[in-house]
Amino acid sequence: MSSFKTRCPSCKGLNRIPSERANESPLCGKCKSKLLDGAPIEGTAENLTALLSSNTPIVIDFWAPWCNPCVGFAPVFEQTADERSGQVRFMKVDTEAQQQLAAQYQIRSIPTVMVFKNGQKVDMINGALPKGQFDQWLNAALMK
Repeated sequence: MSSFKTRCPSCKGLNRIPSERANESPLCGKCKSKLLDGAPIEGTAENLTALLSSNTPIVIDFWAPWCNPCVGFAPVFEQTADERSGQVRFMKVDTEAQQQLAAQYQIRSIPTVMVFKNGQKVDMINGALPKGQFDQWLNAALMK
């Protein structure tokens, strides 16, 4: 049985999740918050593959802590994750810490946001957007 580790968005505690439970809504062993919904998940090489294989669409924000547009876009991304809890999963991949993933997905500028359905990329956009424009783009991307 394979598993992956992910940090709780609430308490930052590390949790191990069996890969076959990626379609469920597992809770943090420490604080009992939802691990995969309601807030962006910290994306790593270990958990990305398992989460992309789930039935739930995934929105990934490739960002870096030194990038001002990325930092400015973070509240929009977090609010959208909260609003769409249970429908779409949101993940943030720090391109500095996860350089292998940045290379794998050919990230050339940040922020870059990608939408995946059933493990396949369906759309992407570069640059930070205001909330209304991000919602509009995301709605169109999820319809593909």
